[in-house]
Amino acid sequence: MTVALIDSGLGSLPTAARLRRARPDLDLQLHLDPDGAPWGPKPVEWTVRRVVDTARRAVDGGAAVVVLPCNTASVVALAETRSALGPSVPVVGTVPAIKPAARDCRTIAVWATAATTASSYQAALVQQFAADADVTAVACHGLADAIDRGDTDAVSAAILSAAERTPAHTEAIVLGCTHYPLVAGEIMASLPPAVRMYDSADAVAAQTLRQVDAVGVPPGAGALSVFLSGRPGSLPPQALSFEAGRVLAGAGADPLSARRTALR
Repeated sequence: MTVALIDSGLGSLPTAARLRRARPDLDLQLHLDPDGAPWGPKPVEWTVRRVVDTARRAVDGGAAVVVLPCNTASVVALAETRSALGPSVPVVGTVPAIKPAARDCRTIAVWATAATTASSYQAALVQQFAADADVTAVACHGLADAIDRGDTDAVSAAILSAAERTPAHTEAIVLGCTHYPLVAGEIMASLPPAVRMYDSADAVAAQTLRQVDAVGVPPGAGALSVFLSGRPGSLPPQALSFEAGRVLAGAGADPLSARRTALR
């Protein structure tokens, strides 16, 4: 039995790499959707159907735990996926790390996609967990798409734009898209050294391992299976541009960035 991670693009890599480092024997399925990506601009009903259908295929293929390391999928399809799979298959969602950031800091910038930045979901999280903090929403236009394409120039331009729109007094940034930890080092280099970074990958990986233990997933062979819009495939070449991709391919095991502060 395996753990399946579902995202339209490369956003599952940070969580998958953490699972690989923590449990090298765990079998992993990565489900990417190059035919349908990006999911953010798609109609909600379309995205729900896409995520649920992928989750069902993952379970049919032996997945014992399903993870949605994607903010869009978690916002629009987490409840429906849990309902479709039933109580015997745990489904782990993703929540931006606004709560721990607000616990530690008073001035926060939430970097996210344009769709997430404008969502009532993010606004509700800020109101619930950071009502007493000074929170700035920063839409990182095109950053996730550039990461998926492996377009380093576009990545740098999107990061520079977001950094310029981040208030100078910011104490912490929250990465509100699961793609962004892949370029955490470049993000941190664009900001003052004292800025702290929070993302959800560590928490999602930890919750996944708790569910793996609860279900009693037996040790595997550390296999990695990749599916591209339902078709068996391999890691896209651009995945190997990132440390997390190299970890999954067995070519490296260093943390994503020496400058990144991981808050658990």
